[in-house]
Amino acid sequence: QVQLVESGGGLVQAGGSLRLSCAASGLAFSMFGMGWHRQAPGKEREFVATINWSGGIISYADSVKGRFTVSRDNAKKTVYLQMNSLKPEDTAVYYCAARRGTDDWRYWGQGTQVTVSS
Repeated sequence: QVQLVESGGGLVQAGGSLRLSCAASGLAFSMFGMGWHRQAPGKEREFVATINWSGGIISYADSVKGRFTVSRDNAKKTVYLQMNSLKPEDTAVYYCAARRGTDDWRYWGQGTQVTVSS
């Protein structure tokens, strides 16, 4: 019943920007923390950013600090990842996830491909 549907991925040149969206359904969105992770082929999935239920506690991986911004709109049941100053090493499949508190991530989206060309 729970679905996390991502959109906004695509191909962009280095230095460009993309905004990813993750629309949730089937869950009490405002009660869940949300996160973004990414995975490149042959590499482990890595943490990118998290935002708690209220949007008041936000964390970023060191590799994206100052370039990426995570936000959420509880009325729209949507979490966003604004990605600026993109680098080729940002190329990966980006996944949206949901959890309660600091539990393990309970729900995952299908992933959306982000490709940054040089």
